[in-house]
Amino acid sequence: MVEPRDTSGISPAKSLLTASDEFVFLIEEVPRKLRRMFDASTARFGLTRTQWRALVYIYRTPGMTQTDLAKCLELERASVGHVVDQLERMALAERRAAKGDRRVWELHLLPRAIEILPQLRAEADMIYARLLHMISPTEIRAVRALLTKMSGNLESGSEDRPPR
Repeated sequence: MVEPRDTSGISPAKSLLTASDEFVFLIEEVPRKLRRMFDASTARFGLTRTQWRALVYIYRTPGMTQTDLAKCLELERASVGHVVDQLERMALAERRAAKGDRRVWELHLLPRAIEILPQLRAEADMIYARLLHMISPTEIRAVRALLTKMSGNLESGSEDRPPR
C-alpha cells in the first residue's frame, strides 16, 4: 500500500490526487507509451500491433484455433476474426479446417509472415532495449514479482483481499 500523504493545507481538489493515484497512473503510462512505440514500429510493415501479436502467437502454436488466439489476445472472437481476415488478405496467415472437426478453423502462417517475423523481432528487441535501459536484472526481477503480485490481487476470487 502506498503511504497516504499529508493533505492538510492543500485545497480539496488537490487532495483528491493521492500517492496511490500517482503510482497507478505511472503503471498505466508505461503500457500506453509501449503501445505507441509498437504501433509506429509495426506500421512500417503495414501491420497493427494486434496483427503482429497474432502472428507471434500463431508462430508459437501452429494450428491454434481462433478461439485460442482470442484468449491470448484478450479479444472477442469476432474481433479476432477480423484480425485473421486482414492477415489472410495480406497473405500472412491462413485458416485451415481442422481434421477432426471441419467447423473449427486452425490458423497457420504463410511463408511471407515467416520471412518478416525476424525483422519484427528485431524491432521489438530495440523497443525493449530502450524500455529496459539502465535497469538491472535484479530490478527487473523485483518489478516482475511486484507486478505478478498486483495482478494476482486483481484476479477474481482472490483469497487475500484487503479489509474494507
